[in-house]
Amino acid sequence: MGKQLSKLTRRLIAFIGKQKIFFVATAMAEGHINVSPKGMDAFRVLDEQTVLWLNLTGSGNETATHLRYDERMTLMFCAFEGTPLILRLYGKARAYHQRDAYWKKHIGLFPALPGSRQLIELQIDLVQTSCGMGVPLYEYGGERNQLDTWAAALGEEGLTAYQEQKNTSSLDGLDTGILG
Repeated sequence: MGKQLSKLTRRLIAFIGKQKIFFVATAMAEGHINVSPKGMDAFRVLDEQTVLWLNLTGSGNETATHLRYDERMTLMFCAFEGTPLILRLYGKARAYHQRDAYWKKHIGLFPALPGSRQLIELQIDLVQTSCGMGVPLYEYGGERNQLDTWAAALGEEGLTAYQEQKNTSSLDGLDTGILG
């Protein structure tokens, strides 16, 4: 059954590497709680206590907003095939933008994806596994390409305009920090 660890193990790192989707959860003391599914080739394990994911432009920017006010974040991976497992990574996170030195140092870890807007680093303070026996089996059908196509069609200027319109404030009206 479930275990709590202070860091990722080789087995858990291998499990993460096989997953096609993960979920991110953030919240502040007040306001809406955010849970978002993430996919694509946008997740990296830097070491046993540090992970990094590339956040792409979307209809909102809740994660970045929440992290400005409260660094808590949880990431969850589920085995949808094979041996059942749920893996949660708890810790403190920070969003880095294209203007940041951290972005410049780490963006090369990811493929060039149109619409890239933040790197989110999580410093893990708790790793928790649970059985996952209630998670249904799903067959992976491939990646969607609509987000890439949409972002590429907008181009850099179009993406900037979209981000200015849709990504500068949260559902609760707070600044996301995307414009600096």
